[in-house]
Amino acid sequence: MAVARVIREFHDELEADLLEFFGVDLLDVWRGRLSLRRVGVLIDSLMRKNGRSALLMAMDERSSWSDTDYLLARVSDALELSNFLFIRAHADKSDDLEIPIPIARPGEPEPEPHQPETQNDFATGEELSSFLGRMNSL
Repeated sequence: MAVARVIREFHDELEADLLEFFGVDLLDVWRGRLSLRRVGVLIDSLMRKNGRSALLMAMDERSSWSDTDYLLARVSDALELSNFLFIRAHADKSDDLEIPIPIARPGEPEPEPHQPETQNDFATGEELSSFLGRMNSL
């Protein structure tokens, strides 16, 4: 991303991050004490600070979580689904249980609740035979 574009579109976030992480004032560019090349190098460094950089979070909301946060959300979702499936398989009155909704991730649309199927539609023997025949001819 061009340095001038970042300065123009995200000046407040860039200024805050440069002061916080490097002790550099963005106004030094106009004072002649800081080159655009150095600002570009510092911006590249800020791009690797997931969950900490105001500039990165303004540019991409998903970066507000670190890799660890995403892994923990996946583990939590998997554990909830595992518990749901275990209870569903072993409890007598588990028909009214709802499938757990995954944890919302930043920058991603909210997951839609799963609508359970009202009837079990199974393929007929003829449909299954036709499908397997097509798969065999690939």
